[in-house]
Amino acid sequence: MRPQLRFLDNDLIEKIVGEARVILKELGVTLHNDRVLSMLSDHGARIDKGTKQVYFTDSVIDSALSTVPNSFKLYDVLGNETHDFCSGKVHFTPGSAAINVLDFESGKARPPVTNDYVSYVKLVNQLEHIASQSTALIPSDVHQGMSDSYRLYLSLLLGEKPTVTGAFTIAGFDVMRDLQLAVRGDVDELRERPLTVFSCCPTAPLKWSDVTSQNAIDCAELSIPVELISMPLSGFVAPVTLVGTLIQHTAETLSGVVILQLANPGTPVLYGGSPAIFDVRYETTPMGAVETMMVDCAYAEIGRYLGMPTQAYIGLSDAKQLDAQAGLESSMGATLAALTGINNVSGPGMLDFESCTSLEKLVVDNEICGMTLRMLEGIHPKEDFPSISRFQELLSEKHLLISEHTRRYLREEHYFPGKAIDRAQRSRWLEEGGLTLGERANQEVRRLVKAYEPSRLQDSAKEELQNRMESEARRLGMDRLPETRIE
Repeated sequence: MRPQLRFLDNDLIEKIVGEARVILKELGVTLHNDRVLSMLSDHGARIDKGTKQVYFTDSVIDSALSTVPNSFKLYDVLGNETHDFCSGKVHFTPGSAAINVLDFESGKARPPVTNDYVSYVKLVNQLEHIASQSTALIPSDVHQGMSDSYRLYLSLLLGEKPTVTGAFTIAGFDVMRDLQLAVRGDVDELRERPLTVFSCCPTAPLKWSDVTSQNAIDCAELSIPVELISMPLSGFVAPVTLVGTLIQHTAETLSGVVILQLANPGTPVLYGGSPAIFDVRYETTPMGAVETMMVDCAYAEIGRYLGMPTQAYIGLSDAKQLDAQAGLESSMGATLAALTGINNVSGPGMLDFESCTSLEKLVVDNEICGMTLRMLEGIHPKEDFPSISRFQELLSEKHLLISEHTRRYLREEHYFPGKAIDRAQRSRWLEEGGLTLGERANQEVRRLVKAYEPSRLQDSAKEELQNRMESEARRLGMDRLPETRIE
């Protein structure tokens, strides 16, 4: 039996979805992209051209829900399948788009540079329980106009895992499309074996910007999977109640589903988000709050009820350091996400309200992910019935350390974490240096970055990636790309 968790029953889900549909029909959403407005109008939505307000119909919502896939797959740069977003399968990916990196030596957050990103990709490529990359850091040493495409470039050049990413501009998407084509070769192969998921984020409350809506239909036209990241803030730009926040999240996400499916029926979608409560005491949006995690899990139940695979920003922390708070919030979120069956869990490595990434935390979070994945396997008998012979052996030998049964099932039954997690007795811990969690994690970061082996992507594809990125850099006035320690 697989352990499971639910916050909503089907009657409540139906009421939430029903209210969201009423909002879309009677209040609508504001949408600042004329091409998308025209497309929606062609399919029967009512458009107020003056206010750019879109009023949806039941038929257009139902049509979109009838074509959205209930699962899809992702592939690495070599074309191997890595993800199957079906049923309750759970995959972990680092949080995205941090503007700071936590420097272990100084203990301070600072803007990341290219070599921070290089170290990140080398590390993620070797973390067993992190299934994909994300464009986790925004390097500050390149032109702002290429900060979206440059991150994807480094990920595709150095790493093999698929990448969760997103474009900051309309022009940036074109470069990111071309980078993917450099890896896949042509559009048909990219459609057949997608290697990215793009985040598209409506703006709370009930708005779509020109850039985001254009990115959405650009992805749809190429069948690039999209995760819809609605971000209502309970008590600020969303109702203070969790149910009210879920109604808004559902309306905003359904509007995105309609846009994607009208642009290209069958476009792969992750029903996702990054909502939070609003802590009025500090004017912050705590991702580690239990209510934030509850909303994440609940909207994933709604997404699954509507027939879509799901995503959430959960399993991260608002702490500023790799400390007890970071472990508390991240492990609780990862556990709840796994029990809920969220298909793509975004968050490992992140601190400080989604603004900072720590490589040391990413190593620790990899262990949290491993533990939760082991938990999902559940408890199953393995030659345990009848049990009398096992206990006869135990009474005879006084232990079962070298029992055939132990040797057969030890590693299948017991999860053994890496060196970042301490399970030694105090005396041995002291003999080995008495290292803190952060120090052990830093040692693992250094070891894994040093052990990195270059991506097996064909040299011709790597050369084309570099040529395309250098061309974009020159267009923006940069003489050359930053020097990188790729060896």
